[in-house]
Amino acid sequence: MKILVIWRLLTVGGVNAGWRNRAVYFKKYGIETEFMYVKDLGGMHIMEDVAPVYLTKNEDKIVQIIKENKYDVIIICDTKKGYEWLEKANYNGPLIIEARTPEILKLTRHLPNFDRALPDRIVVPSYHQKRLASILIDSNANYEVIYNGIDTDFFHPLKKEDLHVTVEPRIPTNKKILAYIGRLDGRKNWKLFLKVVKLIEKERDDIEFWIIGGAKSVGRDEFEYERKRQGLTEIVKWFPVVPYQEMPQVYGKVRESGGCTLATTKGESFGNTFIEAMACGVPVVAPSISSIPEIVVDGGTGAMYKEENPRDAVRKIYEIVDNAESYEEMSKAARDIVVKKFSLPICAEQYVKLLQSLAGVAQDETC
Repeated sequence: MKILVIWRLLTVGGVNAGWRNRAVYFKKYGIETEFMYVKDLGGMHIMEDVAPVYLTKNEDKIVQIIKENKYDVIIICDTKKGYEWLEKANYNGPLIIEARTPEILKLTRHLPNFDRALPDRIVVPSYHQKRLASILIDSNANYEVIYNGIDTDFFHPLKKEDLHVTVEPRIPTNKKILAYIGRLDGRKNWKLFLKVVKLIEKERDDIEFWIIGGAKSVGRDEFEYERKRQGLTEIVKWFPVVPYQEMPQVYGKVRESGGCTLATTKGESFGNTFIEAMACGVPVVAPSISSIPEIVVDGGTGAMYKEENPRDAVRKIYEIVDNAESYEEMSKAARDIVVKKFSLPICAEQYVKLLQSLAGVAQDETC
């Protein structure tokens, strides 16, 4: 079986990380995954060793690729132009829509004219996203909730001796790490992270702040300006480019320090960095909104704070980093829940069965 995934932006975010993991897992079933993007925002390195990637804005070339490859199933993720390309290529095979955008106004712009493009399934990465999408698409449509899966052999707790201690970012001495992982833009809400930093720096000096990622984010210049203006260049350490393959090391260093990750997002359809951190035994502090309660167990695998409330976030961070005994319990629980609920054999297997069903292929034909 050969499938094509169409999305506009090749980023290092959760959509592409999730699809990277699926593509690797699909190979054991003889399912070849190919990807088509319009623009690379720094994510090529996470895909190029996994599957063929087409990167082009040329519509004639895109249509030609679709025609020539005779895909068994095509998946379109939040790319309205994709439906025009399929129509011009006379593609009549199974179609899956992935509704990923967590902001309803933006999601509206990505959906097709359903009189012309009828999907066989609408796949969403959380029950929260299904509720959101059903505002725009009939809730009786063929929805399927499939969580993003993660390779728990790759993302796992590392022993101290396995950490690259001489490689940046380095574990600080006698300090716990509070890490922000992801893009620097309005939705990820880095400004709230800086507010949390300002509160903590007034109260204690045993926490170091890391920002991982954001090299090609739309808000990177504004972030750098604010970091300098607020006098935080020495306090908030920024590592704009960390290869995806090195992320278990980052999480391992956070865990070794007794620290945690902090998400300040305004909304998520899923949240890959949450399950990555948890798989590595790192507790997650995040706002109690959107899909996050489906992933983070408050008081069990991390903590949830009141949305846009930096003081409440600080309180939850202290509860985690100041109690070594409960930290170890939380670290183990975080790992356990990812293995049981978000591992590839569970999540990707669900997608395999969907693809086989739509393509009319029996499972034993692809094993």
